[in-house]
Amino acid sequence: MSWFKRKTKGITTTTEEKKDTPKGLWYKSPTGKIIDTEELEKNFYVSPEDGYHVRIGSREYFQILFDDNKFKELDANLDSKDPLKFEDTKKYPDRLKAAQAKTNLKDAVRCAVGKSKGKDLVIACMDFNFIGGSMGSVVGEKIARAADYALKKKIPFMIISKSGGARMQEAALSLMQLAKTSAKLAQLADANIPYISLSTDPTTGGTTASFAMLGDINISEPGALIGFAGPRVVRDTTGQELPEDFQTAEFLLEHGFLDFITERRDLKNKVNLYIDLITNQPLRV
Repeated sequence: MSWFKRKTKGITTTTEEKKDTPKGLWYKSPTGKIIDTEELEKNFYVSPEDGYHVRIGSREYFQILFDDNKFKELDANLDSKDPLKFEDTKKYPDRLKAAQAKTNLKDAVRCAVGKSKGKDLVIACMDFNFIGGSMGSVVGEKIARAADYALKKKIPFMIISKSGGARMQEAALSLMQLAKTSAKLAQLADANIPYISLSTDPTTGGTTASFAMLGDINISEPGALIGFAGPRVVRDTTGQELPEDFQTAEFLLEHGFLDFITERRDLKNKVNLYIDLITNQPLRV
């Protein structure tokens, strides 16, 4: 039984030869549930035990909503500039470059057109990983151009919001995007082109104050944080204690700000069902 015995005493494995468990094999939800990441992906990035909807970005939403994940990206190469020469802990251009390198994204929104259940749909999807999904000039311009594309082609338009609000590094220029995007959505409404707004976790600040609440139908995912100012600011301003579920999707649904909440696995079917109903078309199976 000598194969049970060490030939030499002590641990002889070099640091280079040691093997760690690869990162990303497991995901732990806020409630403490642990799930295999492959299983999580197959379940639309929703924890099966507690129903927690994990934050995802444009890549995952496009995969969920577009048939066979096939789409054409619109205005993919728009870049933010620095007209204000803004600098906080680092210069704004340096912050942009760091975010682009980290996320492999150009800015905080991607816009695309493709087939969803066999019919064309234009989607603008925000990415929270890019400077907190903040809305600057590029975000506003890309959404405006996507709305123009939908208007020209007479295609339903959908925005998936996931944002901390206006981008402070662009100051008043970022606030101007509220008016610009709202004006474009008004043009869609005048042309009777459906606009669907999906507010995901989190949707706050100027995003909530503009296109996120202007949909022909406003929907959300379970448990999403949706609001304008934070709970502390609201509490201090009103002088009142707030309910525990304040600013959750369920709270907003109860108080009439949302039309319905949908599980992510049902999102594609429900969005296209609404489009068929509002456009008086045969329902797609």
